Amino acid sequence: MSTFPHVRRSRRGYDVAEVEEFLRRARSAYDGDTGGLTSEEIRHIAFGMRRGGYDTAPVDAAMERLEDAFASRERDAARARVGEDAWREQARDTAREVVARLERTDGHRFRRRSILTVGYKVAEVDAFAQRLLRYFREGAPVGVQEVRGAVFLPQRGGYSETQVDLLLDTVTEVMLAVR
Repeated sequence: MSTFPHVRRSRRGYDVAEVEEFLRRARSAYDGDTGGLTSEEIRHIAFGMRRGGYDTAPVDAAMERLEDAFASRERDAARARVGEDAWREQARDTAREVVARLERTDGHRFRRRSILTVGYKVAEVDAFAQRLLRYFREGAPVGVQEVRGAVFLPQRGGYSETQVDLLLDTVTEVMLAVR
């Protein structure tokens, strides 16, 4: 029996062996075998694609739940290690750093790529940054899944993908930390 549904043999899905190996590692780490697996590693895992592989949507949904479970454990461990007050202050400090970046003016939030290279479309990133800023300042509704799934069109001379992705990862960490 398969863990996830497969796509048709003519279509590409996640490599079954890679997904199953990762799930074995995750189960072992979750059950207490310190395999060094973190919520961040789960967020960044990438599986190869194979014909007839696992359907990506159910695997991605399971990976999000797994990331949430590991983030919850990490949050509890951090609270126990440094204490509730220190942990909250760390989360506030990280949120302040994120807000400082988000408060920059449109077109200047991140490093720009050269006109000869492609980055993320500046207007789209800036619009999403404004939504995130409202989330941090006013509690406007933005879900973790929206942040995880944020996609921006390419643009010559656009924002550096690395910087934008790092900020989105940090926002995800903060959101998971304060759940």
